[in-house]
Amino acid sequence: MALTALIVFLIDYATKAWALSSLDSNSRPVIGKLLQFKLAKNSGAAFSLASSGTIFLSGFAIAMVFVILYFGAKVISKWWSIAMGLALGGVLGNLSDRIFRPPYRLQGEVIDFLQLPHWPIFNVADMAVVSAAILIAILNLKNIPFNKSS
Repeated sequence: MALTALIVFLIDYATKAWALSSLDSNSRPVIGKLLQFKLAKNSGAAFSLASSGTIFLSGFAIAMVFVILYFGAKVISKWWSIAMGLALGGVLGNLSDRIFRPPYRLQGEVIDFLQLPHWPIFNVADMAVVSAAILIAILNLKNIPFNKSS
């Protein structure tokens, strides 16, 4: 879990640093209109929802870090460990933006830069959280045990 979380966090951090130094608010085609790079700063949650509730979102993210660490310590399955690591790395990636980016104090804006047609701009941390949710759903559907008591 820890290794997956660290890898996600480092890739997210590096790609956001690259986006800040290389991109602006104009779309830059990568694969035509299918994938474009475009710098955006998001004070809200997914789809820019709750942009006035940044402190609440930060508090929720901090709580989720503790929940993931608590339950992640009980994992016995490699796949559950990967899912928890993806979730933890993604949450920490966006939480670090809220802590260390202006206007700071748990209110910082998250750096987004990946754009698909008809979809909000997102980042690597967002992809990790969504991938974790999908993997968790699959593991539940397949009845893969989470821990020894499952």
